[in-house]
Amino acid sequence: MDKPEVLVVWPNRPEQMQILEQTYSLHRLDQAEDPEALLQQVAPRIRAVVTSHGGGLKQSLVERLPKLEIVASSGVGVDTLCVDFCHSRGIPVTHTPGVLTEDVADMGMLLLLATVRRLVQGERWVRGGHWQSKGMMPLNTSIRGKKLGIVGFGRIGKAVALRAETFGLEVSYYGRRQQQDIAYPYYDSLPALARDVDILLLALPGGDETQGILDGAVLEALGPRGYLINVARGSVVDEPALVAALQQGTIAGAGLDVFADEPRVPPALLDMENVVLQPHCSSGTVETRGAMAQLVVDNLAAHFAGRALLTPVS
Repeated sequence: MDKPEVLVVWPNRPEQMQILEQTYSLHRLDQAEDPEALLQQVAPRIRAVVTSHGGGLKQSLVERLPKLEIVASSGVGVDTLCVDFCHSRGIPVTHTPGVLTEDVADMGMLLLLATVRRLVQGERWVRGGHWQSKGMMPLNTSIRGKKLGIVGFGRIGKAVALRAETFGLEVSYYGRRQQQDIAYPYYDSLPALARDVDILLLALPGGDETQGILDGAVLEALGPRGYLINVARGSVVDEPALVAALQQGTIAGAGLDVFADEPRVPPALLDMENVVLQPHCSSGTVETRGAMAQLVVDNLAAHFAGRALLTPVS
């Protein structure tokens, strides 16, 4: 029996790529010197697409794949995938939620601690010889007893809340609706939440509904003693407004793992002492990336075996 033909838009982990190569007939669009020539040759036979949030999937590509049966994406976010169009054609899309929750929540807390307690600045203080030449660095701020507002209260938001409580933070949250089984205070207004907390942590999905939701008005409400932490998507922040708020002292600082136009980061952020930056690596551990990659493999296997998909996008 011929192996199902699979188009790779974005590669998986090496171990899982070996499994895919053994199981399917792979066509590597990600490695093609002439992508158009490859598509002209194989598009009519492609039955599955492997991609990721970073690789995305455009409607124009799906339109060229008449036999496409499934899209398997690595990553929890689906805002870069044409999910609605795929569903309109009866094509299921899978992603990899759950397996990255703990690592992303860890990064949220790491950024919170590093930003508020000025961890990176302290490290530079030592390496730059300032401890010897200038003495102790300026004091920073305790997080114990501070109020943390979590924007987006899904798996990751809840995992952050559990961690935050152990550090003595008071948690409240904002979301599309109040969750009846959650005891934390709920806000239906983002500016109101920002006004009432010391730290705002973003853990909401990207996409059209949340584009630029963290705007100048919210930053103004957060105030000059407030900190912003983002482990969600760069698209949810009005980035020029954030840069201006940091430059003008509208807020105290920010810890950012994601940006609007990755891998490009606004140059102004690179020189700011009150900003901690990461290269979109919240889920970037060997364990989590391996689990994400395996979930892609397992979803494809389930589909071609006629079993229920493990993690379909609804």
